[in-house]
Amino acid sequence: MDGFSCLLFCGQVVEVSTSKTGKHGHAKCHFVGIDIFTAKKLEDIVPSSHNCDVPHVNRTDYQLIDISEDGFVSLLTENGNTKDDLRLPTDDSLLSQIKDGFAEGKDLVVSVMSAMGEEQICALKDIGPKN
Repeated sequence: MDGFSCLLFCGQVVEVSTSKTGKHGHAKCHFVGIDIFTAKKLEDIVPSSHNCDVPHVNRTDYQLIDISEDGFVSLLTENGNTKDDLRLPTDDSLLSQIKDGFAEGKDLVVSVMSAMGEEQICALKDIGPKN
């Protein structure tokens, strides 16, 4: 998969510019995007006559049940099962909020963003102290 496909499936397009038609070809579109999982800047140039696929990004909220010593979280799904295949986020601010809130015994809900087979915790909601 080329960089442009990754940009569209795992990124947020932040800038698009178009060049004029050249002497021997089509106008070109220059795309600049930010990967939603790694925050890396991605760029690509494609003919303006080509179609672009649009990513399907889901955001799902789960209640945090546990944090393992190896950095995995245990989450409660909507149907009452557990989801145990996600790691803690790498963003330092979000990571410390999750660890601190969990250590304080708060009920926490994490938002998980998923696209193209990748998933990552992207946000946190504090729903109060555990009863």
